[in-house]
Amino acid sequence: MIVDERFVTYINSLDCGNTKLLDEIEAQAVKTDVPVIRKETQNCLKLFLAMKKPARILEVGTAVGFSSILMKTYNPAECKITTIENYKPRIALAHSNFKRAGMEESIELIEGDAGQVLKELSGPYDMIFMDAAKGQYIHFLPQVFRLLEQDGLLISDNILQDGDIIESHYAVIRRNRTIHRRMREYLYALTHHEQLVTAVFPTGDGITVSSKTAREKLCSGKDLL
Repeated sequence: MIVDERFVTYINSLDCGNTKLLDEIEAQAVKTDVPVIRKETQNCLKLFLAMKKPARILEVGTAVGFSSILMKTYNPAECKITTIENYKPRIALAHSNFKRAGMEESIELIEGDAGQVLKELSGPYDMIFMDAAKGQYIHFLPQVFRLLEQDGLLISDNILQDGDIIESHYAVIRRNRTIHRRMREYLYALTHHEQLVTAVFPTGDGITVSSKTAREKLCSGKDLL
């Protein structure tokens, strides 16, 4: 827990909820230990969708299709979503959920390893949602940046690793150390990239929101003008 649990409980008590279908998909995912984005992250996505109104969305990491359906449902603009998943049991569930939602035509699920699939996509995308294997974010970034439209948004989930990100490398469980190191590299790359303006939010399990800009970004604090 990154933010005091009482604050999270209170904030979530204000939530207006989702559609019945999304509630059903989320409940089934929780029951079968399939990760879905947290309530706080869901509301952040809804806000960014309302602000950006993206026509083309790329999602890296489909799971059972919950977040794809949420983005399609709450985007005020007509949109096409491309989503990538490599775990076959979840692919079947995602296709089933897209069919239940009547969104088979507007959500394209590409099966395969995201590292390879990203190289084959042409883009550009107005918004990219990164929610795949955390240790791979840093490896996906060059292709994700290439695919992101000018002024597009890159949203990355689970970047604070339940607070482990601030711990020493040696304080982290050994099996998680590679992910810990790579996520730190990813956060540094996002916040120091010359063509990305990035904010880190301790929301849910932590998200970053990056906007692609044509102007050179300086971290020294000097005026760009």
